[in-house]
Amino acid sequence: MGASLPSSSRRRGRRAPMSEINVTPLVDVMLVLLIIFMVTAPLLVAGVPIDLPESRAGALDQQAKPVQMAIDESGAITIDDAPAVESELPSRLAQIAAEPQPPEGRRIYLRADRGLEYGRVMRVMGELNRAGLNRVALVSVGGEQP
Repeated sequence: MGASLPSSSRRRGRRAPMSEINVTPLVDVMLVLLIIFMVTAPLLVAGVPIDLPESRAGALDQQAKPVQMAIDESGAITIDDAPAVESELPSRLAQIAAEPQPPEGRRIYLRADRGLEYGRVMRVMGELNRAGLNRVALVSVGGEQP
């Protein structure tokens, strides 16, 4: 007569569905990612660590508006949309230079009509230089050259 197999060996032959999720690979991957981030995070910080003193001063205006100068086709000069006579130009520029400047320096945007003679524009730039306003940008319109 046939020997009957115990019930435990009968189950071993047939695969029973697993009702549990194996989290070991997930934990391994997460630990590796954690180690990678722990090693690389200090390298992402740029700069030199400095212990800065405290101050009650307000923040600096980083978006300092540049001074807009324009010379139209007739030679009339305007500074920030206010007309300026050429004889008063040195005193007006000295006032602008005396105002508190941003750390990068006072910026001047100079627009001049293309029909003006070169010497006229250079006289205005010379007055800017004499007043100590050296960060001058000549404004032009982009496009094709004639």
